[in-house]
Amino acid sequence: MPIAHPKYRAAAVQAAPAFLDLDAGITKAIALIAEAAGQGAKLIAFPETWLPGYPWYIWLDSPAWGMQFVQRFHDNSLVYGSPQAERLEAAAREHAITVVMGHSEKDGGSLYMGQWIIGPDGATIARRRKLKPTHVERTVFGEGDGSDLSVHDTPLGRMGALCCWEHLQPLSKYAMYAQNEQVHIAAWPSFSLYRGGAYALGAEVNNAASRIYAVEGGCFVLAPCATVSPEMVQQLCGDDAMKRQLLLEGGGFTGIYAPDGQLISTPLPEGQEGLVYADLDLGMISLAKAAADPAGHYSRPDVTRLLLDKTPGNRVVLRQRAAEVVEPDATDEIAANARQEVA
Repeated sequence: MPIAHPKYRAAAVQAAPAFLDLDAGITKAIALIAEAAGQGAKLIAFPETWLPGYPWYIWLDSPAWGMQFVQRFHDNSLVYGSPQAERLEAAAREHAITVVMGHSEKDGGSLYMGQWIIGPDGATIARRRKLKPTHVERTVFGEGDGSDLSVHDTPLGRMGALCCWEHLQPLSKYAMYAQNEQVHIAAWPSFSLYRGGAYALGAEVNNAASRIYAVEGGCFVLAPCATVSPEMVQQLCGDDAMKRQLLLEGGGFTGIYAPDGQLISTPLPEGQEGLVYADLDLGMISLAKAAADPAGHYSRPDVTRLLLDKTPGNRVVLRQRAAEVVEPDATDEIAANARQEVA
């Protein structure tokens, strides 16, 4: 009998965040989740740090200038187990849809660039952190560890996720390919920064990275990409003409790619908010990998191999030695009695 490969509709978000307002961002996310489910989608993917928005201020001026945003960014980052997190879990459960949320994760006093995969029952499938924040992102966010390079079994296929320029890290990508990834979420923050002055940050290069990931990995790639709203520009730039040249409105270039590299979603204009959709047939993967499987038959492990250490990098490891209890034997009792007699 032929194997029934999963077939379903997927959605990727192209929208501005409710910048520095976690509660409003959760409300907006729930509306997009409901919209996607209403269109028959079984999976929805959100951009990088969409909650509470990407911290563009780190690219616009000195760290001292950016300090004005730090407390608010911390206060509006997502804490797992919080009422805001529970609202997302409830939305996934209510609409029976798998949600992949990009967010700033607050854990104690530190922040991490998180991606949270929530199943259609509202239960957590996976939580991951960006392995190495890019450039000035390292002034805000901590690092992930090897356990964050993982692919997970779901009813929608073997699913994994990376953020932004993790898609320029050859060994990280290869680690994901080698785990037989079938559906990948490539989360991007917006391609509106330094436009015209830094080609590598633009849409052409980064959309190409998502497309190449699909071809190399022989997998479907959802590449959600946020937009920058006029309100965000006003918050971040004010009337500063130079800053307004560095951070432009728009920058949304969301797409969904097939395992052969085709763009299978209909693009939205870069400043328009909405969802892009595509119908995924995981049976296509075998056709792509029959031609080239770089972590399988198209590899040469006798020449090049990857060492992947997935040990969690816990900052604090508690070790408590149990008290040793030694039962006295007959010899101990005789010696004790002898001491008493001598006394």
